[in-house]
Amino acid sequence: MVSQRVGGQPGGSRTDRAGAILTGVQSVSKWLLAPLGVAATVGAVYLLDRDRDRDEWATLEAACTGCHNDTDLAGELSFAGMTPDSIPEHPEIFENVVRKLRGHFMPPPGEPRPGQAEIDALIGQVERSLDANVDQTVGYGQAQRLSRTEYARAVNGLLGVDIDPAQYLPTEIEVDGFTNIASALSVSPTFIEQYVNVARTVAHLAVGEPVPKVAATYFPPAPDNQRAYIDGFPPGTRGGIRIRHSFLADGEYRLTINELGVGLYPSSLETEHTLVVLLDKEERFRRNIGGPEDLALANRGGAPARAEIMARFADIPLEVKAGVHEILITFVERSRALSDDQIAAGSGRGGSSYAGAPRVPGISGGIDLLGPIESTGLSRTASRELLFVCEPEVPARERPCAEQIGARLVERAFRRPATEADLDRLMPFYEEGRLGPGGFDEGIELMVTAVLASPDFLYRTISPPDAPDAPDRTRFALDDYELASRLSFFLWSQGPDDELRDLAAAGELEQPAVLQSQARRMLDDPRAEVLVTDFALLWLNVDDLDAVQPDTQIFGDEFSDGLRADFAEEIKLFVKSILLEDANVRDLLSADHTFLNERLARHYGIDGVFGPQFRRVTVANAARHGLLGKGAVLLRTSYGDRTSPVLRGAWVLEKLIGTPPVPPPPGVETDLAQNADQEPTTLRARLEAHRANPNCGACHGAIDPYGLALENFTVTGRWRDVDRDAGASIDAGAELPSGRIVDGPVSLAEALLESPDQFVQALTEKLMMYALGRELEHFDMPAVRAIVDAAAEQDYRFSGLVEGIVASDAFRMQAVAGEDGE
Repeated sequence: MVSQRVGGQPGGSRTDRAGAILTGVQSVSKWLLAPLGVAATVGAVYLLDRDRDRDEWATLEAACTGCHNDTDLAGELSFAGMTPDSIPEHPEIFENVVRKLRGHFMPPPGEPRPGQAEIDALIGQVERSLDANVDQTVGYGQAQRLSRTEYARAVNGLLGVDIDPAQYLPTEIEVDGFTNIASALSVSPTFIEQYVNVARTVAHLAVGEPVPKVAATYFPPAPDNQRAYIDGFPPGTRGGIRIRHSFLADGEYRLTINELGVGLYPSSLETEHTLVVLLDKEERFRRNIGGPEDLALANRGGAPARAEIMARFADIPLEVKAGVHEILITFVERSRALSDDQIAAGSGRGGSSYAGAPRVPGISGGIDLLGPIESTGLSRTASRELLFVCEPEVPARERPCAEQIGARLVERAFRRPATEADLDRLMPFYEEGRLGPGGFDEGIELMVTAVLASPDFLYRTISPPDAPDAPDRTRFALDDYELASRLSFFLWSQGPDDELRDLAAAGELEQPAVLQSQARRMLDDPRAEVLVTDFALLWLNVDDLDAVQPDTQIFGDEFSDGLRADFAEEIKLFVKSILLEDANVRDLLSADHTFLNERLARHYGIDGVFGPQFRRVTVANAARHGLLGKGAVLLRTSYGDRTSPVLRGAWVLEKLIGTPPVPPPPGVETDLAQNADQEPTTLRARLEAHRANPNCGACHGAIDPYGLALENFTVTGRWRDVDRDAGASIDAGAELPSGRIVDGPVSLAEALLESPDQFVQALTEKLMMYALGRELEHFDMPAVRAIVDAAAEQDYRFSGLVEGIVASDAFRMQAVAGEDGE
């Protein structure tokens, strides 16, 4: 049994949340009544249960019916005439009651409220009753279009083509941060046109150009090409740009670097630098720029001389095979010290020599790539390897080969066996393309376009069988192919691989043991990293750090785009280390490790971390432990010019506790910025004045304490002890709605973890929503609680949550359309 705390005392599991003491009483009662026989024992225990239910229901009557009655009807809800037996009769109402009680929104702050032990006991009673009277309802999931990120991953898995979905497809409507919720994945004629266009692009990249044309491609400069180091560049290099490009044919290509800081005032020429060009990490070009001779030439010769210098870096020849290749242009790192003595006497690798790169040539004009100048053919690329399962030796073999390619493509793209009808629809596209100058390859390209633009590829649908397997015909089990698709998009955000398809074809995937085995296999695969990027970062709302732009007048000396990128990398690596290394998910709030490079370590005030590479670091300062100490979270829950206890408190409630607050009502003043006409005050003081309004205090009393505990962190996540505007000490003390006193991020994290399953349930709800591609309903919550309870036996490991979701009826079954109220 997992230890819990009820009212600050050790308790039992969720199934008897408030019943640790009662369990002991029952045990004693059974012992005392044993001589009276089993019937008497059971009857006594039943009476004890009924007494407990009445006591806990009395808490609801005392605290809630003053407003929720037939007369006042607060929130259009009345408990008049209800008894504990009413709970399973109104599951939607009482699931909402549980959520309000967990978030301490009811009774409202400032109103008389029971002790936390009584509230916990009432929550336990409601949940026990709901879970003990579970109906067999499962949700209905409508046809689900691939989101643009799913589309990009699906075509990569299908054809080995890597595209930036933001370049081709519009943004999705988000629901709770997620972009894969079926009800929000609407379509329009313009949207369909964009999917057809991207299908043409992907097909062309996959097939290549059997009759290549010379084409010019421009690559804009990197946004941060002047910084001293770029992560992932070869050791001993500095600055530059990295390009990944799909070359459509073998041959010679010409590379031109447009601008290297050789302008009217060529200060970058004062020092000699060595520029190198690497193709797939192999050096293909090296040339010096700068130094006394180049500087004198530019100064004396003016524009013609500068053009002469830049001509060294024009039309650089590169022999390239067809396929995706990486071009990297960078500079050899040179010491800025005159001697080794100066290096030893200075600040070393942690000093300012690594803070920037003054007078270093910047690739500020972008790159031009032209080619192929002279094509030598079309190599068998990774994409062609996936697509061309046969090659016609003679013209008579072309159509049979095209049918073989089409059948294999349909099976993988449509995520089900190919049918004769599928090929009948596809082959006319092949025949039309076959008439073009590209012949067979062009026919295959047009057929691929048709597949990628087909609703069978773009949509995931679940069809009821002729005879649903439930006696009341309200729900049915997914077939093996639908189950394979749901599992693969859940864990990999793409279609099933060969192993899943083979199991589906054999009818084995619906076996629980096989399904669990596949879930574990897929979690161990690198493709499962999408659970970090597509689920966790969106759930935590730290996927778009550009949404907050710190005021340069206030934070210009401590913040940069490079630091923002460091925040993003740190949070991604940290979350990955917990979820995909299968740790206890509660460690997301308490883990004493993080991932740092030199710049981020300096920002946090952590010594002993040198260089641009991220590495795992054990952090002694407990304020930096877990999510609450991460720069990404602190930046994303702030405004550009000030912190926001309201945003941070709402984030804690929504993401970590699972009880999102309601938005402020229309017309309520929400601007807490410092008034320029008044003497500066702390943000806490301005919040207290705001909460003095009863209309505001009702919500802010539940939100603000969580955010105030994080007030020592600035907008950019630095620690501070003094409020900059008011010149006063930061007071991070607060009383949580539960009555728990906190004084900063450490005690706040401890308070959030007092209830073992509270944070785990918040995570599980969102993970299940992501897995199903729909918003959860009240009837899903007993399954969520059962998954969390089962995961407790596995130390709340992430794999336990995944396996619980995969094994649930909600995942393996579907309601008949309309049976769940939709």
